[in-house]
Amino acid sequence: MSALTGLSPILSGLALAGFTGVTLWLLMRPRARMAALMPAPRLLAATAAATALWCAGLTIYGPGSSQSLVVQTVRDLAMLLWLGATFWSPRAPMSPPLRLIVRMLATICVLTLLLGAAAHLRAGAAAEAWMTPTLGFAAAVVAIGGLLMIDGGVRHASAGQRMPVMAVAGGFAMLWAYELNVQLIGALTGEKASTLIALLPAIVLLTLPVYVVAAMDVGREKMRLSRTAATRTLILLGAAAYLIVIALTGAVARVVGGDYAELAQAISLLVALGAGGLMLASARSRAWLSVMISKHFFEHRYDYRAEWMRFTATLGQGDKGDGGEDDRNLHRRVAKALAELTGSPGALLMLPAASGGFRITEHWHWPDGASDDAILSLRSAFMLQETQHIVDLDAERRGHPGEDMAIPEWLIADMRAWVVVPVLHFQRMIAIVILHRPAVSRALDWEDLDVLRIAGQQAASYLAESQSQQALSEARRFDEFNRRFAFIMHDIKNLASQIGLLARNAERHADKADFRADMVETLKISAGRLSDLLVRLSPRERGPAAEAGRILVEPVLNEIAAEMRPRRALFVGCQAGLSAWGDAGAIRQIVQHLVSNAIDSSAPETPVQVVAVAEQGRVRIDVIDQGGGMTRDFIRDELFKPFVSTKESGFGLGAYEALQIAQALGGAIEVASEPGKGSSFTLWLPLGDARSDSGGARVVKVGQ
Repeated sequence: MSALTGLSPILSGLALAGFTGVTLWLLMRPRARMAALMPAPRLLAATAAATALWCAGLTIYGPGSSQSLVVQTVRDLAMLLWLGATFWSPRAPMSPPLRLIVRMLATICVLTLLLGAAAHLRAGAAAEAWMTPTLGFAAAVVAIGGLLMIDGGVRHASAGQRMPVMAVAGGFAMLWAYELNVQLIGALTGEKASTLIALLPAIVLLTLPVYVVAAMDVGREKMRLSRTAATRTLILLGAAAYLIVIALTGAVARVVGGDYAELAQAISLLVALGAGGLMLASARSRAWLSVMISKHFFEHRYDYRAEWMRFTATLGQGDKGDGGEDDRNLHRRVAKALAELTGSPGALLMLPAASGGFRITEHWHWPDGASDDAILSLRSAFMLQETQHIVDLDAERRGHPGEDMAIPEWLIADMRAWVVVPVLHFQRMIAIVILHRPAVSRALDWEDLDVLRIAGQQAASYLAESQSQQALSEARRFDEFNRRFAFIMHDIKNLASQIGLLARNAERHADKADFRADMVETLKISAGRLSDLLVRLSPRERGPAAEAGRILVEPVLNEIAAEMRPRRALFVGCQAGLSAWGDAGAIRQIVQHLVSNAIDSSAPETPVQVVAVAEQGRVRIDVIDQGGGMTRDFIRDELFKPFVSTKESGFGLGAYEALQIAQALGGAIEVASEPGKGSSFTLWLPLGDARSDSGGARVVKVGQ
C-alpha cells in the first residue's frame, strides 16, 4: 500500500501533463475543420482542460481528498455538457425524463462546487472531515446519472456517428464506473477503498488515449484500429473486468466475514481453466465467440479490406492447400474463397453438364465428398439466373422461401447444405456454389447477401476468363489445323494439275515407251507426295527443322526437274558436291513452290532455270523465269501474304508457305523482279559443310 501511495503523485503528474498537452492540441486546431468533423470540438477541449485541472487537484491534495472532489465537479459538469451537445441536437432532442436527469445532475455539480469551495475557504482543512462524505455521495449520484446519460446517448446515436466520439464516451463511462465502484465499496465496508483510490490516477491515464484518438481525427490524421487490434483490446478489457470482479468479490467476502480465500481461488481457477479449455478445444465455441464479437462490437460483420484481399489472393493464384499440395484448380479455389468469406467449413461447386442442368464437379472440404448423381435441373438453374437469388436453404426447409426456386430434394435433405450462391457473369450463370453449414449456424442478413453477390460476380470473372482461355486455345488448335489444311489443299491442287496434264499427254503419247516410263516415275513421285501430305496433316507432324542434317543439293534439284518434266523442261545447274544444312523434304517443298510458280508465270516456250552455288558461306539456289514479272509495290505489300494471289484459281499460299519453311530452316528468300522482264527468286540456306544454324532469318525483296 505504501508503494501505491508513493506512486500516486507521479501518476497524477503524468495525467496532468498529458491532459494539458491534449487541451493545447485541441485548441490549436482550426475551428472550421474541427466543427466539420466533430459535433462539439470546443466542449471536448474544455472537458480536457477541466480534467487537467482535476489532475492538478489530485497532484496537490491527493486522490480521495475533499479538495479533489470539489474540483471533480468541474470535470463532471464539462463531461455532461459535452455528452449533451454531442449526442443530441435541436433536430433530435433529448427525451423529457433524460432532460430532467441532466438538469438535476448539472444542479448537483454546481451546488457541490459552490458548497465545497465555500466550506474550504471558510474552515480550511477542518472542513474535510465532514465534507468528504457529502462530496462522495454527490460524486456517486453524478456517476450514476452520467452512466445513464451515456447509455441513452449511445442508443440514440446515428449509425454514422464517428468511432472516436464513441470512444470518448466509453472513456467517460469507464471513469465514472470506477469512481462509482470506489464510493460503493466505501459505503458497504464503512472504510475508504484506499487501494482503488490510490489507483485513480492510473485509471485517468487510461482515458487519455481516447482524447488523443479524437484529436487525431479532428486533425484529419485518422487512426483506425484493425479488427485484430480491436479484438485484442476487447480481450484486455475482459481481463480488466475479470480483475475488477475479483476485487469486488474480495470486498464482499470481507464484508460478509469468514475465510473465503481458498473458495474464491478454487472458483477462479475452475472458471479460468474451463473457459480457456473450451475456447481451445471447441471450434464451435470459437466460432460462437467470433460471431458474438462481430455482432455486438463492430458496425459491420466483415472486415471488408482484409476479407477482399484474402478472397482475391485465393482466386488469383494457386497457393499451398491443406496437406501441403499445390492447389492450382481454379474451381476448387472458387469454392474455397466463397466458403472462407462466410466462415463456412466447406463448399461444393457445380458446372453445366453436357446432359443438361448443373452437376457437381469440384468440392472443398466437403465431408464424404458428394454424390455423382446430384444434379440441379435446368428449370432451377434458369430461375436462379433470372432472379439472381441467393438461396437460404434453412428458410426453404422451414417452408418460407423468398421465391419458389424449385430446389431439388437431395439438396433440401442434406442438412449440411446452408446457402446456394449463383455465380453470374453478365447475367449468365456459369457456376453454382453450395456452402456448408458453419459451426455456429445463423440466418443470412443483408450484409451476407451483398457480400456473397459481389464475391460471386468477382469469382465469375475468373471462371469466365478461364473458359475464354480454354476456348481460345481450342480455336488456336483449329486455326493451326485449318492453316495446315490450306497448305495441303494448295499442294493437292498442284498435284491434281500435274496428274491432269499427265493424263492429257497420255492420250497422245501412250504408245511411246519413253513416255510410259516417265509417266510411271511421275505417278510414283505424285503418290509419294500425297503420302507426305497426309503425314503433314497430322497434328503430331514435326517441324521442318526437326530432321535437319547435311543434304546434297544436286539430287534434290534433279528430282524436282524429273517431276516437272511433263510440264516444262528445266535447266538445272549445281556446283559439284554442294550441300545444305536442313531437311530434304522441306528444301524440296520450297524449290517446288518456286519452280511451279515460275512455270505458271512464264510462256510455254520460255525456259525456267534453277542454279545452285555456294556464296558468302551459304547455299544460294536461284529460280529464274522470263515471265510477266511483278511490281515493286506487289513484292513489298502482297507477295508473301497468305490468300493473296495473281492467279484466278490460286490459293495465295505457295510463296507464304515457302517463306515460313525457309525461316524455320534458318534461311531466307530474296526476290528480284520487274514487270515484263521476269523474276528471280533466291533461296538462301545454311551451308552443310559449315553446319551453320543461323537463327536470324530474313527476307529481302528487291524490285529492279
